[in-house]
Amino acid sequence: MKHILLLNGPNLNMLGIREPGVYGSLSLQAITDKLTKLAEELGVGLECYQSNHEGDLIDRIHAAYGQKSGILFNPGAFTHYSYAIRDAISAVGIPTVEVHISNIHKREAFRHVSVIAPVAVGQIAGFGANSYELGLRALVQYIDSAEG
Repeated sequence: MKHILLLNGPNLNMLGIREPGVYGSLSLQAITDKLTKLAEELGVGLECYQSNHEGDLIDRIHAAYGQKSGILFNPGAFTHYSYAIRDAISAVGIPTVEVHISNIHKREAFRHVSVIAPVAVGQIAGFGANSYELGLRALVQYIDSAEG
């Protein structure tokens, strides 16, 4: 069975409260509950983790080495400046899909650049909470085709 690690970065624990006009009204728990059901339908295991701390996310990425088939990751604000997270993803070589609830390319200029994207297999942004579902489907399909 494939095992996927879902990581969520800073402030995503505040989904449903934080700027609902930008991020929607669903809580992170509601999103992960829905994603867990989808993972079951797709026949993959899903481990979910959120942290506001860069080092905690890096530790989870490192621990995924040899244990996880893929990483689905909403790095939050770390998207734009965390070379340490970028290097961790690169180091472990686990297929990673970057997801964002909002379309980062339509927002403030500082949000247009992702330092994570160059080491990810793809990026999905702008589809609200559905970005997670699209990302999981894409990641599983990518892993399946790489194994095929």
